[in-house]
Amino acid sequence: MRFQFIEDSRSDFPLKKLCKVMQVSRSGFYKWSQALPSARARLKADIQERIRFHFHDAQRRYGAPKLTVLLRREGYAISERTVSLYMAEMKLRACVSGRFRVSTTDSNHDQPIAPNLLNQQFDVELPNQVWVADITYIPCREGRLYLASVMDLCTREIVGWTLAGHMKAELVLDALEKAYASKGPPAGLVHHSDRGSQYASEAYRSQLEQYGMTASMSRRGNCYDNASMESFHSILKKELVYCTRFLTRKQASQDMYRYIEFFYNRKRIHGSLGYLSPVRFAAEFDGTA
Repeated sequence: MRFQFIEDSRSDFPLKKLCKVMQVSRSGFYKWSQALPSARARLKADIQERIRFHFHDAQRRYGAPKLTVLLRREGYAISERTVSLYMAEMKLRACVSGRFRVSTTDSNHDQPIAPNLLNQQFDVELPNQVWVADITYIPCREGRLYLASVMDLCTREIVGWTLAGHMKAELVLDALEKAYASKGPPAGLVHHSDRGSQYASEAYRSQLEQYGMTASMSRRGNCYDNASMESFHSILKKELVYCTRFLTRKQASQDMYRYIEFFYNRKRIHGSLGYLSPVRFAAEFDGTA
């Protein structure tokens, strides 16, 4: 017990003084400390084991902030800095790749432009009130791919998406139809997008009208007007696209499905949602959490 007290107090007092006060020899303490790991060492080993589990369970996509949240949920009183130091010691680093941007917005057209109803008001109280949509480029060795996504701005859930080898209006129409079939929102929902020709097309405007949705569009060249969707596509590329070499379109489609449906929507915790996943956050609105 005296040796354990000395071990627990070494960070506050000199070892020589502790041994003198506890009336033990330093050689005896060293012999004891080498025989059994200290409580602090055992705690550190336990924490590092949980860090390693959560890190690989999230497929190397979580850094110290999110891992700290998960550890605290398990009852560990630990700071983000300590988690960061442990990760460096274990040589664990979240996958982050450089940015590469391909423009997918063609705003040089004579189609009608909807007013900016969203106006960067990204805090929405309930699901199925505001959806945001966009297209992004996905590199693939077999041929270019484009991802059209629809996000519920309240829950940050991707409610509809389509991956295809073209950027025609059918791409965004398919994503919208999947979103509507999945959620069946009431009339009056605000649908926000950029000024791309796909979203301004007659077919898309007609579908929005049929669903009872009100169109809203960003200002020309202002990516901040659709920041939430831009953020999702940025996360998608850092956590999946830039860390994976898609050799075939089939592989890209399968990996995209696993990431969006299983990881992002159902598992990935979001700071803006109180560190809940989009699906779990959405469940709190219908009492099924």
